Parts: sequence; C-alpha cells; structure tokens
Amino acid sequence: MAGASAPVVEEAPPARDVNIDVILDVPVTLSLEVGRTRLPIRSLLQLNQGSVVELERASGEPLELFVNGTLVAHGEVVVVNDKFGIRLLDVVSPAERIRKLK
Repeated sequence: MAGASAPVVEEAPPARDVNIDVILDVPVTLSLEVGRTRLPIRSLLQLNQGSVVELERASGEPLELFVNGTLVAHGEVVVVNDKFGIRLLDVVSPAERIRKLK
C-alpha cells in the first residue's frame, strides 16, 4: 500500500521509584478462618444453643489468615495478654497471591 505510514509505537514511560508511603496508613481487614463446612438450609435452621457444627479442618491443622479476603498466611492461635493472636507459620508469596487472583 503506497503512502501507508508505519504504526506508531509508544514506549513505556521509564520506571520510577514507587513511593509506598502513600498507602501505609490505609486500613485493611485481617480475618482468621478456623474452618468451613457446607450444610443444607434445613440443618442450618435446626441449629440452636449448644449445637455443634463440625468443620472441614482437622484439629491441629494451620489456620488461614486473610487480608481483605485474600489468603496471605497460615498460622496457629496463641494467647497474648489474655487475647487471641496468631503466630505465622507460612506466608504466601506475593507471586502466589497474584496467581490465585486469576
């Protein structure tokens, strides 16, 4: 094709240092999942005080720590000054967290 110009290719802007300080004070929600189970609504409606719901996680198995709903670590419950806490046993790598989002 005569007179056709080559497509314009834009270069990516040069990489800049990221200033993480702008997000350091953003609050996030941490939650610890002890376990899950599935049950029919009939069973859910029959629950009352004293009912026991069996979870799918075995006793002694690491618990899951989520930040805003994303799994970030596994750990175990500890007691610190009469409050529950979590001791991290395994932290999920950022690359693995991104892979699980897809």
